[in-house]
Parts: sequence; structure tokens; C-alpha cells
Amino acid sequence: MNYYEQVESLVKKNEINKGVRALQDNSETLYTYWHIGKLIVEAQGGEKRAKYGNGLIREWGEKLSKKYGKGYDYTNLSRMRALYTTFPIIGSLSQQLTWTHYRYILPIKNKNERNYYINLTVLNNLSVRDLRREIKNNSFDRLSYADKENIEIISDNNTSLSIKDMIKDPIILKIDDNTKVLNEEVIHKYIISLLENKFLELGTGFALVGHEYKIIAGNNTYHIDLLFYNYKLNAFIVVEVKTRGIKPQDIGQLEFYVNYIENNLKEINNNKTIGVLIVKKKNKYVIEYTTSPDIYVTTYMLT
Repeated sequence: MNYYEQVESLVKKNEINKGVRALQDNSETLYTYWHIGKLIVEAQGGEKRAKYGNGLIREWGEKLSKKYGKGYDYTNLSRMRALYTTFPIIGSLSQQLTWTHYRYILPIKNKNERNYYINLTVLNNLSVRDLRREIKNNSFDRLSYADKENIEIISDNNTSLSIKDMIKDPIILKIDDNTKVLNEEVIHKYIISLLENKFLELGTGFALVGHEYKIIAGNNTYHIDLLFYNYKLNAFIVVEVKTRGIKPQDIGQLEFYVNYIENNLKEINNNKTIGVLIVKKKNKYVIEYTTSPDIYVTTYMLT
């Protein structure tokens, strides 16, 4: 079997189809590159030997790049091999990610971390630029997954998420230098405005219902910092922000807001309302003795 001729045949077909690439599904490119990677591994004598047999890739890369351009040089052929060895079952490739997405995911050695970024890209329809930013900001390391050791790539039949799977700790917010001299009330409002535009930092599926959302209980008026609806959880999310460490009364205030939304805004088909408290600093004892299953506490970091 002449493996090089098979690889060149795939490359040639791929290049011919580039003229109508904009009208084609992304899956064809992934399919081609995965099969090129598979043929390379087989030509090198199997996956174990393929890790060390780079001479063949260099030779093929020189030939193919002269005919078809740098897209088939040594570096990219190595990536195609990595695509196959990382995802040996072609059905495990998410078609919603482009080849460029995979170029940034393949160097990640931790399988759970790779799966997390694939899921994040699919759920939030991330561009390559957005994905690069999430990787650079160590989004996985800040994730509050209940179990970070068993993250599976989501499918149509596997999209079960909880609030702990979505919200990072800390939530990173970029802030202007001149806010350092402002008073606490102004900083509080500024942070809330940043969070409004930072749904991705909060997680997946959040839609804003209201900023300083007004509620009336008896003769008293209150304002919830942020009220979201999460279409993945099918639940309202009450968010309160504190520009200091957590106090026991913060939990009580949040539970009051959660109960109000639960009794006055939630529909019968909605899941139970969730409260999220975002604070400058946690206190494990306050959290241990005052939080309920419907209250989640995380922190923010200004950069």
C-alpha cells in the first residue's frame, strides 16, 4: 500500500473543493485531516512508533507543501496526526468546531480540560478568538465543576449541567485604572455593569432579565443586582454582588430574593430558582453554616 499516494489523493481532493468551501460543511475538512492523520500513523507502523517517526512527516511535508502550499507542511501534518491520535474515533470529533479551533485544543494534554473547552465552544458558539481568550485566561482551572475528572464531550443526549458546572471561581473582570479612586458604591455599580456584559464569564446559557431589578414586598421596595434566566437550566438566577468579604446576612438577603422570584415570577414549568452571591472574598465558615443547596457563592477578581 502506497500511503503517500493515498494522502496526496486526499489533499488534492481537498484543494479542488476549496473553491466551494464556503458552501460546504466544516465536517469535510475535519474528515480529510483526520484520515490523513490516520494514514500517517499507519505508514509509521502504528501509534506507538508514530510518536518517534517524524522523518516521514518531514519528507511528505516537503513534497506536499511544494505542490499545495504551507497548509500541508511538517507542522500541519503533525497536527493532523495529533488529531487522529487524540480522537481515534472520528465520531468523537465535534463538527461545530473548525480545524482552527482544534489547532488550539490539540496541545492540551489533559483530556478533561480538552473536553471542557470543546463543550464551552459548542455551548457558547465561540469564535477561535474567544476560545483562545478562554484558554489564555485558564478558564478550566477556575471552573467549579462538581467533578473535573470526568468531563465528557456533550452530545444532543448529554447536555445535563448544573450551576456549579457553569460559573467560574474567580470571575475575572477587566477594570479601568481610574476606578481605583472611586467610592465603594460606584465600584459596586461598575462591577455589576461589567457582569452584565460578561455572560461568558458567568457561564453558559445566561440571558439578562434585569439590572437592579425592582421587587415590592409589602410596603418595601428592593432592588436585585442582576436577574438572569438560564435557558440551559430552565431557571431564574438571582445574582447579588458584594465588594467585600461574605457576611451571614448576605446569604439571608439572597435567600429572600430567591424566595420572592420563586413565588412571584417563576412559572410552573421552570425549575427551582437559584441564587448566586459574588463576593470579593469567601469565608468557608459562613458558607458552611449558612448556605443552602439553592445558593452558590463565588468570587470576582479585578485585573
